[in-house]
Amino acid sequence: METTNIRMAEITSKKPMYREAIAEGTIYLKESTVERIKDKTLEKGDPISTAEIAGILAAKQTSQLIPLCHPIPITNVKIDMFLEGNSIRSQCKVKSIGQTGVEMEALAGVSIALLTIWDMVKPYEKDEQGQYPDTSITNIRVIKKFKESEEENESEKSSSESLRTKT
Repeated sequence: METTNIRMAEITSKKPMYREAIAEGTIYLKESTVERIKDKTLEKGDPISTAEIAGILAAKQTSQLIPLCHPIPITNVKIDMFLEGNSIRSQCKVKSIGQTGVEMEALAGVSIALLTIWDMVKPYEKDEQGQYPDTSITNIRVIKKFKESEEENESEKSSSESLRTKT
């Protein structure tokens, strides 16, 4: 049996710096399901609040879900949900001060948030054959990624060091 060259990315020598990523995705539902969500008449409860919590938990557990993802020190996760016609768009913003980016955490957060909504609306989305002809999750993608530059990081360290030496 041949072995593969699967390994984690080596980040030991990378300097910790502020990183941020925003991912989004959309779930399309029947109009009647969206009305039930607005009217808060779903049997399982409020899918928006539940999806927000699930997305936060998923972002925090990304390294447990994706084998080669580094466990990173997440400093904040925020899930926003937007009702738009017969769809719900979710955005997940993740922040960290670490050695690697947070795109996978943002993607995991938005994906699980949308899957949670699907799970909670299944009975209302099925057709007579038990299929989901009107339900889809689409356009999951990173819409913004930010990393503090080395110069900004060094400049910030220098100014905080000079503040410490003056006091």
